[in-house]
Amino acid sequence: MRLLVTGGAGFIGSAVVRQAIERRFAVVNLDALTYAACPGNVALVADSPLYCFEKADIRNRAALDRVFEDHQPDVVMHLAAESHVDRSIDGPGAFIETNVCGTFNMLEAALSYWSDRGKPKDFRFHHISTDEVYGSLGLSGRFDEARSYAPTNPYSASKAAADHLVRAWSETYGLPVLISNCTNNFGPYQFPEKLIPMTILNGLAGDPIPVYGTGENVRDWLYVEDHVSALMMVLERGTPGRSYSIGGENEISNIGMVRKICGILDDKRPASAPHNRLITYVDDRPGHDFRYATDPSRIRDELAWRPLVDLEEGLERTIQWYLDNEVWWRELKERDCAHYQRETTW
Repeated sequence: MRLLVTGGAGFIGSAVVRQAIERRFAVVNLDALTYAACPGNVALVADSPLYCFEKADIRNRAALDRVFEDHQPDVVMHLAAESHVDRSIDGPGAFIETNVCGTFNMLEAALSYWSDRGKPKDFRFHHISTDEVYGSLGLSGRFDEARSYAPTNPYSASKAAADHLVRAWSETYGLPVLISNCTNNFGPYQFPEKLIPMTILNGLAGDPIPVYGTGENVRDWLYVEDHVSALMMVLERGTPGRSYSIGGENEISNIGMVRKICGILDDKRPASAPHNRLITYVDDRPGHDFRYATDPSRIRDELAWRPLVDLEEGLERTIQWYLDNEVWWRELKERDCAHYQRETTW
């Protein structure tokens, strides 16, 4: 089976590429190599005869048509997206262009390709999205597939728009699509502006660890390899036209997560302990959703998926990976610091 992955040099996309090749898929990795992408993320499989890289931008329809024609994929996993909320607040235009217009281009290219080949019944277009499209929860309840969309920031609004386009191309044109909405991911290779790697790297450097507001905002966390196993299961066994919520059932407040990471760093790097002395509360960001929690009942009941890595084990693995891979993150830090500065970055 030949799999076209968009955004395959990013955090989740590269995990998809690595796992797909381990499972003997032929993989075409389409990536524009923007700031959050790193070719090193796929270095472990880059020499595989099953791997092919195409530098292309999903905003360029002609480039997409060429990639489809040249590689003739059996299935598509669409992960390419602008994904950082802070950046979407500062510059929403890039999020509309990539997440909305780029997804439109992918759908049109896929529809043309699928139609020209007689609409093969095994073709799939799997759109990978986020639970943030549903907005914010209070103290109780969880997101499921029947939840109404209520995005609250430019990032989540752009992903919600993309979800609606994918569903419309299914209903209107019959394109066999799958949609998955996942909770917060963490693990190796995550770009260091996100909460967990930022906390790790600031802690190692002895720099302030910024926490928005009171830090009581709650997130549900899922180890990235578990997410990828769910994505592959949806791709191979999911029902076209259906959406699947993927949750880790690991809820914790932001301040709780930061303190947990500081505790692990205290054990691994005791000379610079206690790391929680670096915690610094900063002004809350606009539109900061209070709580996310995702109900994975459908994917558990229909596809028998469950996460294998709990929060404690995942954090241990993740922190150790960043300790062992300084060359990887230092290169990104030096590349990006001049490009983007905020209180919450590394």
